[in-house]
Amino acid sequence: MEKNNNHKLISALCYFSIFFAGFILPIAVYFIVDDYEVKRHATRALFSHLIPLITVPVILIMAILTETVGGFGIFMILGFVLAFLINIVVIVWNVVKGVQVLKTY
Repeated sequence: MEKNNNHKLISALCYFSIFFAGFILPIAVYFIVDDYEVKRHATRALFSHLIPLITVPVILIMAILTETVGGFGIFMILGFVLAFLINIVVIVWNVVKGVQVLKTY
C-alpha cells in the first residue's frame, strides 16, 4: 500500500512541478522510476510543461516580425492574449490532473 501512495505522490508532483521545477522533474522521474503509471504521468506532465516553453519564443518571434513589418499591431496583441490564455489553461490542467491523481490513483 505504501508503494502505491509513493507512486501517487510522485505522479502528482510531476504535474505540480510546473510551479517549481518545470520540465526537469518529469524527465528525472521518467528515467528513475520503473512503474508504468508513474512514467505515463511523467510523460503527460512533461509534454504539458513544454507548451509554455514553446509559446514564449513564438510570441517573441512574432514581436520581432511585427516590429520589422511596421509596428505593434493587433496581431501582436492577439498573440500575447492567446499565449497568456494557453499558459493559464496549461497551469489549470496540471493542477487538476495532479489533484485527480492524488484522489483516484
